[in-house]
Amino acid sequence: MSYNEAKDKYASIGIDAEAAIAALAKVPVSLHCWQGDDVGGFDRKAALSGGIQTTGNHPGKARTPEELMADIDKVLALCPGTKKINIHACYAIFENGEWADRDQIEPRHFARWVKFCKERGLGADFNPTFFGHPKCDPLTLASPNEDTRRFWVEHGRRCIRIAQYLAEELGQPCVMNIWAGDGLKDIPGDRLGPRLRYRKSFDEIISEPFDKSKVYVTVEAKLFGIGVESYTVGSSEFCLKYAAENKDRGVISLMDSGHYHPTEVISDKISSLLVYDKNIALHVSRPVRWDSDHVVLFDDETREIAREIVRCDALDRVFIALDYFDASINRIAAWTTGFRNMQKALLYALLQPCAGLKAMQDSQDFTRLLVAQEELKTMPFGEVWAEYCRRQGAPLDGEWLDGVVAYERDVLLKRR
Repeated sequence: MSYNEAKDKYASIGIDAEAAIAALAKVPVSLHCWQGDDVGGFDRKAALSGGIQTTGNHPGKARTPEELMADIDKVLALCPGTKKINIHACYAIFENGEWADRDQIEPRHFARWVKFCKERGLGADFNPTFFGHPKCDPLTLASPNEDTRRFWVEHGRRCIRIAQYLAEELGQPCVMNIWAGDGLKDIPGDRLGPRLRYRKSFDEIISEPFDKSKVYVTVEAKLFGIGVESYTVGSSEFCLKYAAENKDRGVISLMDSGHYHPTEVISDKISSLLVYDKNIALHVSRPVRWDSDHVVLFDDETREIAREIVRCDALDRVFIALDYFDASINRIAAWTTGFRNMQKALLYALLQPCAGLKAMQDSQDFTRLLVAQEELKTMPFGEVWAEYCRRQGAPLDGEWLDGVVAYERDVLLKRR
């Protein structure tokens, strides 16, 4: 079937494929820099710690800013759509032998990232790095050690300044997300105290002045992590309440699809938050029994996340970012697969007759609703996706992996 035939098929159910392609081209998706080097960063050589873990040892991990940026360039060329780059604070780039600890980092330590983004027409998002550091004791913002807590508060305040710098330099809003893996491995003797300190730290961080039209401070919850299996300070209830209480101060909620109980899905939560909040943020990942950060697939939940955003007419209200890190396979293939699958899910959602499906539900014609949703699964989506890739100058499915394999042979395997 050709694209024109597919377009006609969609037109028969009231869907304008051209409009869907045009709409998707405007939706930014944030590509996470940390897939390229297993969340290593450049500010220290210590092993990853703090409630997260990367598994695998595939050859070719990026070791320098130059290598990481070259790998990102490879991914950008393979993926259609509008992109941003999501940067963690530990990816500060120090010049001429300089080094600064995380409570001393400054906007200029991200000037190389600004140059990289400007040359490619990209926006940037940002994240404080509250892990992988000797001052995780193991708590950070919730630590009872005031020196430790103050260190991490200062880190958060400086990250707001950096987010403001990125937004101003690149001319696009910057989402600055606060997530800390604070918690305990075993049953706590006090759950309230750490949460009170956590709230105090959040309050002190967001007291740093920032332009709410340029910087969106988000707070991210988590169910549990490695080493914090029994108690996580920043639970879903805590973060939702904090964002609600501080929305006038520019704080919004961020939901990560791996940060909930295995029977929970964030697709069901999106509409609830949009009832009350102008904006929300998402980290799209894929948990396998826990927050394992597997590569995003074109699976039921990814499609449902995208469908819910489109059904709510919220493409301009939801900030979408990817968050996974897999070192068991080629890292560039992992990046590319996940980004293309998020794009596929959004296009799939834009090709749904949302108004018609809503009308069936409101008229309680549940038989027709079920049948219609099942028959949509065999619509010629693939032809529209291929046309979108062609127009974006990106390779079609089946055309990009050989290039990644060649890049691995010619570039990645020479990194020793």
